[in-house]
Amino acid sequence: MSEKNILEMQKISIQFPGVKALDEVDFSLKEGEIHSLLGENGAGKSTLIKCLTGVNSMDSGKILLDGHEIKPSGPNEAMQLGISTVFQEVNLCPNLSVAENIFVGRQPMKRGGIDWREINSRASELMSRFHLDIDVTRPLSYYSTAIQQMTSIARAVDVKAKILILDEPTSSLDENEVQLLFNVMRDLKAQGMGIIFITHFLDQIYAVSDRMTILRNGHLVGTYGINELSKVELVTKMVGKDMDVIFNLKRAEVAPDAEYMLKAEHIGDASHINDISINLKKGELIGFAGLLGSGRTETAEMLFGASKTVKGEIFVNGKQIVIHQPFDAIKADIAFCPEDRKRDGIIGDLSIRENIMLAVQSRKGFMKPMTRAEQTELANKYIKLLGIATPDCEKKAGELSGGNQQKVILARWMAAQPKILILDEPTRGIDIGAKAEIQRLMLEMCGEGVSVIFISSELDEIIRCSNRIIIMRDREKVAEVDGSSCTQQDILKIIAEGAA
Repeated sequence: MSEKNILEMQKISIQFPGVKALDEVDFSLKEGEIHSLLGENGAGKSTLIKCLTGVNSMDSGKILLDGHEIKPSGPNEAMQLGISTVFQEVNLCPNLSVAENIFVGRQPMKRGGIDWREINSRASELMSRFHLDIDVTRPLSYYSTAIQQMTSIARAVDVKAKILILDEPTSSLDENEVQLLFNVMRDLKAQGMGIIFITHFLDQIYAVSDRMTILRNGHLVGTYGINELSKVELVTKMVGKDMDVIFNLKRAEVAPDAEYMLKAEHIGDASHINDISINLKKGELIGFAGLLGSGRTETAEMLFGASKTVKGEIFVNGKQIVIHQPFDAIKADIAFCPEDRKRDGIIGDLSIRENIMLAVQSRKGFMKPMTRAEQTELANKYIKLLGIATPDCEKKAGELSGGNQQKVILARWMAAQPKILILDEPTRGIDIGAKAEIQRLMLEMCGEGVSVIFISSELDEIIRCSNRIIIMRDREKVAEVDGSSCTQQDILKIIAEGAA
């Protein structure tokens, strides 16, 4: 890592209606450095990056790139200056090939037409730098999320970026894919590129970063070398509370004679899941553990009717039901918060109020609309209950931070008062404080008699919250263990060996 600052952001301030998003924040990035930008959702990380890339206009402050002041008017101008961003949600064109995605908008030309041989050759060369031997002429949608992320990075590298911003790039990757990404980051660092790394995974911060800058409520807490703070100290500075206070959670208590709210017996779908059985008691929280692709999400989608069940039987509250579509599940008091909140959950152009009202209005029927005053009252109730950071309920949901969007989805289903709540990765891509809040809400709902299925890739939170844990591998249920007595090592061993 060089001692030369490639980027300096000095006294950056920006005010939005009703909130000071950044208050004289300083940030610097050295040549050949991986620098983690940390903080809770709403701390100001995204706002700082948007100032750097020209999405937001600063009220005051100065940005220096290689010692020269810059004022990018938008992401395209920032990219021309050598600042490129790879977002948490892959913003590419799935119907185009890998090569086309890398060169879209700047295709090499020959004799008045696109030089496809050059595009495909350069794309293959770029991907091979990332140790990926793939067919770059295939559609991007053919490949995993990890390959799609690498395509975004390849595009950034090819436009000769000096600075690469990685915004939650690992949130949808498995462990092997994360290590592949880290190897790429280290290669780019060795070539002198400065990398700003935004993540909520503490282990990853310490695995790959040189320095870290912490923001809280729009203020700079400080910049530290990676060995200057322990994980506990880091969390305390991010949240302003001790870690023991943050995760002071009590697992739901389930009466031995509690009734079964959900029984799924030997259910399967057309292609993914063959034979899964689940028994969920009233007020119980069952966790689903397993690697990405193990069948956790597919099972949840079957229970909610998002994918078709072709075998087996489902009973809710002792009564057999047939779930052809999500509306059948909603009528049976089943709610589902999906993994991809932007694609399947939040409707970004609708207000918080409108997003929260969707499930309630669906149950009431659209011939019995709630008045605007009733909607506002209900929305404000859940905004206050869940601590959603917003000036009012009319703010567009798409303008909220990831953690607050997740809370809006939770509010939608809590307002519908389900008996069974299925949560698929509800804490993915959100900060540690928001994770604890959502875990606390889950357990409080269990205490009120709601039965919860909780899917997470983070084993520590599965163990912390679950009464029982179902372990999936290769689209099969391979074990079921007691959440109060198992360890991460127990679960990893079962996943590796395929049986308890």
